[in-house]
Amino acid sequence: MTLNQVQLKEILLNSPVGEVLPAIAELQLPDWWLAGGAVRNTVWRHIFGSDDCKLVIKDFDIAFFDALGERSQELGAKETLTNQFPNYIFDVKNQASFGRWREGRQTFDSTEDGISNWLHTATAVGVRVNIQGEWEFFTPYGLDDLFNGIIRPTPTHINNPDASNKSISFLEKCPALKNVA
Repeated sequence: MTLNQVQLKEILLNSPVGEVLPAIAELQLPDWWLAGGAVRNTVWRHIFGSDDCKLVIKDFDIAFFDALGERSQELGAKETLTNQFPNYIFDVKNQASFGRWREGRQTFDSTEDGISNWLHTATAVGVRVNIQGEWEFFTPYGLDDLFNGIIRPTPTHINNPDASNKSISFLEKCPALKNVA
């Protein structure tokens, strides 16, 4: 584990992310990762303080990849997690079928392909634990932007208005962030 990964694990372990990761692992979704705002916002609130950074965990974005999977697999996983953690919201998406039911969205070749195409580099950070409880990380753009509070679009979203609009909403809730569009 790199120093940044050790630091990320320590921050997440003592948060709701550390609470739900083992339950997600128990679902045994193929090639799953928890990524997105739950990871990003937890780190930013830790770094900048909850008084200055009002970004919270809206939901837990769980991405997985099953070429033969159906929407019912996503809904079943979401229901199981919601029953275990009724105070949290879960968004479970099969990256293999994402484009089939979400109009205008592309399908991906792997979970990692899907996460790599999320809007911002600090959002494209995946974490998971295996059944033995060992932490794993997927960081296609590294962790520097996450730990430095930098909002930067991923390469496929450099000129995407959605990425720009999302950046504005991040800055409104956490003014210490830096927008690097």
